[in-house]
Amino acid sequence: MTDTTQTTGKTVYFLTSAEGIEAVELTDPWKAVTEAGHTARLVSPEGGEVQLFNHLDKAETRTADGAVAEVSADDVDVLVLPGGVANPDALRLDEKSVALVKAVHDAGRPVAAICHAGWVLAEAGVVDGRRVTGFDSIETDLRNAGADWVSGESVVVDGNLITSRNPDDLPAFNGAILEALEHGAAAPQG
Repeated sequence: MTDTTQTTGKTVYFLTSAEGIEAVELTDPWKAVTEAGHTARLVSPEGGEVQLFNHLDKAETRTADGAVAEVSADDVDVLVLPGGVANPDALRLDEKSVALVKAVHDAGRPVAAICHAGWVLAEAGVVDGRRVTGFDSIETDLRNAGADWVSGESVVVDGNLITSRNPDDLPAFNGAILEALEHGAAAPQG
Protein backbone atom coordinates (compact mmCIF):
# COMPACT_ATOMS: atom_id res chain seq x y z
CA MET A 1 0.00 0.00 0.00
CA THR A 2 1.11 3.54 -0.68
CA ASP A 3 1.26 5.68 2.45
CA THR A 4 0.02 9.12 1.44
CA THR A 5 0.26 10.65 4.89
CA GLN A 6 3.65 10.02 6.50
CA THR A 7 3.52 10.45 10.27
CA THR A 8 4.34 8.58 13.40
CA GLY A 9 1.73 7.05 15.64
CA LYS A 10 -0.98 4.62 14.75
CA THR A 11 -2.66 3.81 11.45
CA VAL A 12 -6.26 4.83 10.82
CA TYR A 13 -7.96 3.35 7.78
CA PHE A 14 -10.90 5.14 6.18
CA LEU A 15 -13.11 2.72 4.24
CA THR A 16 -15.33 4.14 1.50
CA SER A 17 -17.05 3.05 -1.66
CA ALA A 18 -16.19 4.67 -4.99
CA GLU A 19 -18.81 7.41 -4.63
CA GLY A 20 -21.42 9.01 -2.44
CA ILE A 21 -19.07 9.75 0.46
CA GLU A 22 -20.18 12.70 2.59
CA ALA A 23 -17.03 14.84 2.17
CA VAL A 24 -16.82 16.35 5.64
CA GLU A 25 -17.32 12.93 7.26
CA LEU A 26 -14.07 11.84 5.59
CA THR A 27 -12.03 15.04 5.57
CA ASP A 28 -12.74 16.24 9.12
CA PRO A 29 -11.78 12.99 10.95
CA TRP A 30 -8.84 12.60 8.53
CA LYS A 31 -7.56 16.02 9.54
CA ALA A 32 -8.07 15.26 13.25
CA VAL A 33 -6.09 12.01 13.17
CA THR A 34 -3.25 13.33 11.01
CA GLU A 35 -2.89 16.51 13.08
CA ALA A 36 -2.63 14.23 16.15
CA GLY A 37 0.36 12.50 14.51
CA HIS A 38 -1.27 9.37 13.14
CA THR A 39 -1.16 7.89 9.65
CA ALA A 40 -4.39 8.04 7.62
CA ARG A 41 -5.04 5.69 4.71
CA LEU A 42 -8.00 5.55 2.36
CA VAL A 43 -9.20 2.23 0.97
CA SER A 44 -12.15 1.34 -1.22
CA PRO A 45 -13.38 -1.93 -2.73
CA GLU A 46 -11.46 -1.44 -5.98
CA GLY A 47 -8.96 1.27 -5.01
CA GLY A 48 -8.51 4.17 -7.43
CA GLU A 49 -10.43 7.43 -7.37
CA VAL A 50 -13.37 8.02 -5.02
CA GLN A 51 -15.96 10.78 -5.39
CA LEU A 52 -16.88 12.86 -2.35
CA PHE A 53 -20.14 14.77 -2.08
CA ASN A 54 -21.47 17.75 -0.16
CA HIS A 55 -24.86 16.20 0.51
CA LEU A 56 -26.08 15.61 -3.07
CA ASP A 57 -23.58 17.83 -4.90
CA LYS A 58 -20.27 16.48 -6.19
CA ALA A 59 -17.25 17.72 -4.28
CA GLU A 60 -13.59 16.77 -4.58
CA THR A 61 -12.18 13.40 -5.53
CA ARG A 62 -9.51 11.51 -3.64
CA THR A 63 -7.34 8.62 -4.69
CA ALA A 64 -7.47 5.56 -2.47
CA ASP A 65 -4.20 4.20 -1.17
CA GLY A 66 -5.34 0.74 -2.18
CA ALA A 67 -8.11 -1.80 -2.36
CA VAL A 68 -9.85 -3.46 0.56
CA ALA A 69 -8.41 -6.86 -0.39
CA GLU A 70 -4.92 -5.49 0.35
CA VAL A 71 -5.76 -4.70 4.00
CA SER A 72 -5.64 -7.07 6.95
CA ALA A 73 -7.26 -6.34 10.31
CA ASP A 74 -3.71 -6.51 11.69
CA ASP A 75 -2.84 -3.38 9.67
CA VAL A 76 -5.62 -1.32 11.27
CA ASP A 77 -5.47 0.51 14.60
CA VAL A 78 -8.83 2.22 13.99
CA LEU A 79 -11.27 1.79 11.11
CA VAL A 80 -13.43 4.80 10.20
CA LEU A 81 -16.58 4.47 8.10
CA PRO A 82 -17.72 7.86 6.75
CA GLY A 83 -21.37 8.24 5.84
CA GLY A 84 -23.40 9.70 3.06
CA VAL A 85 -26.32 7.64 1.82
CA ALA A 86 -24.86 5.96 -1.28
CA ASN A 87 -21.44 5.23 0.25
CA PRO A 88 -22.43 2.83 3.07
CA ASP A 89 -25.25 1.40 0.97
CA ALA A 90 -22.66 0.33 -1.63
CA LEU A 91 -20.19 -0.87 1.02
CA ARG A 92 -22.70 -3.19 2.66
CA LEU A 93 -23.02 -5.00 -0.68
CA ASP A 94 -19.26 -5.54 -0.97
CA GLU A 95 -18.30 -8.81 0.75
CA LYS A 96 -14.64 -7.87 1.24
CA SER A 97 -15.52 -4.54 2.85
CA VAL A 98 -18.02 -6.18 5.19
CA ALA A 99 -15.47 -8.88 6.03
CA LEU A 100 -12.85 -6.24 6.86
CA VAL A 101 -15.25 -4.42 9.19
CA LYS A 102 -16.07 -7.68 10.97
CA ALA A 103 -12.41 -8.72 11.21
CA VAL A 104 -11.31 -5.37 12.66
CA HIS A 105 -14.20 -5.45 15.13
CA ASP A 106 -13.56 -9.06 16.12
CA ALA A 107 -9.86 -8.26 16.66
CA GLY A 108 -11.00 -5.76 19.29
CA ARG A 109 -9.88 -2.71 17.38
CA PRO A 110 -12.09 0.39 17.28
CA VAL A 111 -14.55 0.76 14.41
CA ALA A 112 -16.05 4.24 14.07
CA ALA A 113 -19.17 4.83 11.95
CA ILE A 114 -21.00 8.10 11.37
CA CYS A 115 -24.37 8.92 9.82
CA HIS A 116 -25.62 6.12 7.50
CA ALA A 117 -22.42 4.05 7.96
CA GLY A 118 -24.19 2.07 10.68
CA TRP A 119 -25.66 0.07 7.80
CA VAL A 120 -22.22 -1.46 7.26
CA LEU A 121 -21.96 -2.38 10.95
CA ALA A 122 -25.35 -4.10 10.74
CA GLU A 123 -24.32 -6.00 7.61
CA ALA A 124 -21.11 -7.12 9.36
CA GLY A 125 -23.22 -8.50 12.21
CA VAL A 126 -21.47 -6.50 14.94
CA VAL A 127 -24.33 -4.47 16.45
CA ASP A 128 -26.44 -7.14 18.16
CA GLY A 129 -26.80 -6.13 21.81
CA ARG A 130 -24.66 -3.03 21.32
CA ARG A 131 -25.53 0.61 22.04
CA VAL A 132 -25.31 2.62 18.80
CA THR A 133 -26.53 5.79 17.17
CA GLY A 134 -26.58 7.08 13.62
CA PHE A 135 -28.69 9.08 11.20
CA ASP A 136 -32.35 8.89 12.25
CA SER A 137 -33.47 7.09 9.08
CA ILE A 138 -31.37 4.00 9.88
CA GLU A 139 -32.80 3.46 13.38
CA THR A 140 -35.18 0.68 12.31
CA ASP A 141 -32.44 -1.11 10.36
CA LEU A 142 -30.11 -1.10 13.35
CA ARG A 143 -32.85 -2.13 15.78
CA ASN A 144 -33.75 -4.99 13.43
CA ALA A 145 -30.06 -6.02 13.52
CA GLY A 146 -30.33 -6.25 17.33
CA ALA A 147 -28.79 -2.92 18.29
CA ASP A 148 -29.85 -0.88 21.31
CA TRP A 149 -30.59 2.41 19.52
CA VAL A 150 -29.61 5.64 21.32
CA SER A 151 -31.06 8.96 20.23
CA GLY A 152 -30.10 12.39 21.48
CA GLU A 153 -26.38 11.65 21.98
CA SER A 154 -23.78 13.05 19.57
CA VAL A 155 -21.49 10.05 19.98
CA VAL A 156 -22.01 6.62 21.51
CA VAL A 157 -19.06 4.45 22.50
CA ASP A 158 -19.81 0.82 23.34
CA GLY A 159 -16.67 -1.23 23.69
CA ASN A 160 -14.81 -0.92 20.41
CA LEU A 161 -17.76 0.59 18.48
CA ILE A 162 -17.92 4.36 18.06
CA THR A 163 -21.05 5.71 16.38
CA SER A 164 -22.30 9.19 15.67
CA ARG A 165 -25.37 10.78 14.07
CA ASN A 166 -24.36 13.38 11.48
CA PRO A 167 -21.80 16.05 10.50
CA ASP A 168 -22.91 18.31 13.37
CA ASP A 169 -21.47 15.67 15.71
CA LEU A 170 -18.00 15.58 14.13
CA PRO A 171 -16.22 17.26 17.08
CA ALA A 172 -17.47 14.54 19.46
CA PHE A 173 -16.91 11.78 16.87
CA ASN A 174 -13.34 12.94 16.23
CA GLY A 175 -12.71 13.20 19.96
CA ALA A 176 -13.87 9.62 20.50
CA ILE A 177 -11.59 8.39 17.68
CA LEU A 178 -8.61 10.23 19.17
CA GLU A 179 -9.45 8.85 22.62
CA ALA A 180 -9.51 5.32 21.19
CA LEU A 181 -6.14 5.92 19.52
CA GLU A 182 -4.69 7.20 22.78
CA HIS A 183 -6.14 4.63 25.16
CA GLY A 184 -7.34 1.76 23.01
CA ALA A 185 -10.85 0.35 23.09
CA ALA A 186 -12.73 -1.83 25.48
CA ALA A 187 -13.22 -5.43 24.42
CA PRO A 188 -16.03 -6.02 21.93
CA GLN A 189 -19.33 -6.99 23.47
CA GLY A 190 -21.54 -9.90 22.52
